[in-house]
Amino acid sequence: MAISLPVKRIISYYSGLKGLPSGHADDSVTAGCIVLEGGAFRGVYTSGVLDALMQAGLNFQCTVGVSAGSMNGMNYVSGQIGRSARINLRYRHDKHYVGLRALLKNRGIIGFDFVFGHMEGVPEFDQQRFSDPRRSYYAVVTNLNTGQPEFIGKDSGASIYQAVRASASMPYISRPVMIRQQPCLDGGCSVNIPYQWAMDQGFEKIVVVRTRPRGFRKNVKPVSGRMPRLESLYRNYPAFKEQLMHSEERYNRECAELEALEDAGRIAVIAPSQPVTVGRLEPDMEKLGALYHMGYNDANTMLPALQTYLRGETAT
Repeated sequence: MAISLPVKRIISYYSGLKGLPSGHADDSVTAGCIVLEGGAFRGVYTSGVLDALMQAGLNFQCTVGVSAGSMNGMNYVSGQIGRSARINLRYRHDKHYVGLRALLKNRGIIGFDFVFGHMEGVPEFDQQRFSDPRRSYYAVVTNLNTGQPEFIGKDSGASIYQAVRASASMPYISRPVMIRQQPCLDGGCSVNIPYQWAMDQGFEKIVVVRTRPRGFRKNVKPVSGRMPRLESLYRNYPAFKEQLMHSEERYNRECAELEALEDAGRIAVIAPSQPVTVGRLEPDMEKLGALYHMGYNDANTMLPALQTYLRGETAT
């Protein structure tokens, strides 16, 4: 006799969708640079952080984002509170956004044609605010020919939409996106948290939004297990292949350096206050909603310390 096991029903959208904040950020410009880590749907944490910062009037003059951070960054620069959250917490299970149809049409797991178009229940992207020259924006991509990160600005002459598409196109499963006649993929293939770029640009005040808690480190996996797939997919891009071979070590090194800079008071960091159990393509909408609120609450909790840092005062 066959036994029927209960099937867990997937809730198509977050139950607290209607309670998400909305509106527009004010017209102020905050001196400094905000750096946004990637992490696919862990980026919902970043959405919560940025909504809280916009509500507090912290609209940084420069935004740089990697992968999911680049997508969050666009809506932050456009000053649209709650827009990123509404996309992910409403459309995560829409086949046009994530899944096989997106893969077939966009040659990647995310349906950028869909996300850059009209979405019911999501405000239209504020292109005019995004284009304001007082606030710069950069999406980080990885050039497959050089294996190096490239920082594509909204005024660089390249299509910023193509740059964001490339920045958030995961390796192994996505077709390279052409930027300035160069094949590019996920910025996280070469730099996960570009705080050093922000320092090199001369910013005195830098705020980094993480999608992993402080102290998190990746397990370093044997390269041999990945070599057949790397060789099959990227044999014509040896520099890019080298980056993927050592991605965990690079990430752990960045984390250690960032924590040292935070301890020294050079950089402010907003990171998850609790362990993040959300997967890169997390299907559980309530978990995603909870992660959004963690980011929102963490940012509000840190606001006094963040404002002290931005004023250049010593925290007590």
